[in-house]
Amino acid sequence: MFKSKTTQKKVKLIINKIKKSSGWQGCVLLSSILLLSSSYAVYAQDTPVDLQKVTGELKVGLDTLWVVLASVLVIFMNAGFAMLETGFCRRKNAVNMLSKNLMVFAVSTIAFWAIGFGLMFSDGNGFIGLQGFFLKGADNSPALGDAYEGVYNALNWTGVPLSAKFLFQVAFAGTAATIVSGAVAERIKFIDFLLFAFFLVAIAYPMIGHWVWGGGWLQKAGFQDFAGSTVVHSVGGWCALTGAIILGARLGKYQEDGSIIPLPGHNLSVATLGCFILWIGWFGFNPGSTMAVNDSIANIAVVTNLAAASGGITGTVTSWILAGKPDLSLSINGILSGLVAITAGCSMVSNSSAITIGALAGILVVFAVYLLDSLKIDDPVGAVSVHLVNGIWGTLAVGLFADATITGNEKIAGLFSNGNFALLGIQLLGVVTVGMTMIILSVLFWNLLRVTLGLRVSPEEEYLGLDIGEHGMEAYNGFLEVDN
Repeated sequence: MFKSKTTQKKVKLIINKIKKSSGWQGCVLLSSILLLSSSYAVYAQDTPVDLQKVTGELKVGLDTLWVVLASVLVIFMNAGFAMLETGFCRRKNAVNMLSKNLMVFAVSTIAFWAIGFGLMFSDGNGFIGLQGFFLKGADNSPALGDAYEGVYNALNWTGVPLSAKFLFQVAFAGTAATIVSGAVAERIKFIDFLLFAFFLVAIAYPMIGHWVWGGGWLQKAGFQDFAGSTVVHSVGGWCALTGAIILGARLGKYQEDGSIIPLPGHNLSVATLGCFILWIGWFGFNPGSTMAVNDSIANIAVVTNLAAASGGITGTVTSWILAGKPDLSLSINGILSGLVAITAGCSMVSNSSAITIGALAGILVVFAVYLLDSLKIDDPVGAVSVHLVNGIWGTLAVGLFADATITGNEKIAGLFSNGNFALLGIQLLGVVTVGMTMIILSVLFWNLLRVTLGLRVSPEEEYLGLDIGEHGMEAYNGFLEVDN
């Protein structure tokens, strides 16, 4: 049974000791040893172990577990957006903001499953995928990823099952749509926002995603966007900007004499909670984009955290200098801006570069908020300043700070790393082409909704609040009515 003489002697010694002991415990233990040894002998003789196969399956299992956990973190960011946007808006619109943030992920899930995922990742041409709709055309659970070939060749680099990849990507798609919600808050019709979200996730977002992550022309040109400063945040930001302009400002925001009337949010407590949730969720957003359990996860998490922290500090200090007192809303948006900016290059930059990128993002967001107000572009939560402005900055920052010693590729090295303008030029090309494309697509669809359904609620409905007009309920029913 046991081929090794040493093993045989050890087993005999154990058996003799058990025989000397009394009681049923000794009998049970002896029986167990004999049973296990018999099983081992049979297994060793009849079932040779393929260590390479076992190791491969274990890696796929661990990678899949990590991707699913990261997906859950990103999906939970919807709660963060809901808290943030609701807190930054007025009490009379709280139900509307909560409803939009809840339903946008439901709509995004169906749109991405039916159309978007196929357009984004399936085989096609340099501009769009042409198959793979409804997650059809590939084995849903390949052992080592080979079953992606023929339908989703762009996904060959990851061995996790197709369903895990979809879950992670639909979380990203939902985030892009949620960004739009805050910029058009407090005056857009509920149905219009949901229809726009469906259009964005089904068509516009996956098209840009195909260019960058799906084997499209920008990816082949060398454009770098590890976790979505452009694909997710800038895409959502461009839609938010065009939507805010076409809708116009909220009633009473800008006066004829040029003065600006503040319309403060009703609950900064939940807005701050939302910021914390988003901050935590970003540790799924950026490290999860590895699609594998490897030693880069911790480094990406640290870089992400440093950028967020530095963005929060500079956002606070900048608002303190300009306004005379630290503004909590700009502290929150400073943190989020640092997170957005580091998303593109989180796997390519050093800790010190991450602090620089985040710090500049915190400064940029404050000036962007003031600039939009001066242009009379009403963005109640600062979505454009956070996601568009710093999505652009983060994308360009890759061309400045990408470090070849970290990326392991001399072609992925920024200006400050190797003195070469090549990567920065490619990043700028991506920013411009994505921006122009999204402006055209979003303007067309916003205007299509405007002429068919009408984008904006009536002045009376806006004055009384969208909670009553659009939903027929209040978020804080029974509370004393003081103001709007």
